[in-house]
Amino acid sequence: MKIDGACYCGEIRYEAEVDPEQVVLCSCTDCQTMSGGTCHVNVVVPESDFRLLSGKLTEYVKTAESGRQRVMAFCGSCSTQLYATSPEEPRVLGLRAPTSRQREQLVPKQQFWHRSQPSWLRDLGAIPAKDEQ
Repeated sequence: MKIDGACYCGEIRYEAEVDPEQVVLCSCTDCQTMSGGTCHVNVVVPESDFRLLSGKLTEYVKTAESGRQRVMAFCGSCSTQLYATSPEEPRVLGLRAPTSRQREQLVPKQQFWHRSQPSWLRDLGAIPAKDEQ
């Protein structure tokens, strides 16, 4: 499936060929902190299937809870995270699915680090919801 996306300010634009069966929801504490939310939704894609169309990514190397290093790629202007990957070749990207225009079609098929997920998230349906603020 071909997808395309951008950072919040539009400086970074990309396209990628992805397998919609490779979408994962990660609730590790690193993803919670970096996203400012409860998780990241990633589509796993080989770097060879990702094309940067405009802009220049800024990278930050983080040591994960597992001890492995993770390269975080983001827009230096608006700080939107585009992907995480390992520093070793061949690199496989955890492309942030919500940055793509096709985000609605990228439904998670697996959950990682479920033990770190906030317990209240399991009862989300019980919290009153509004369609707009």
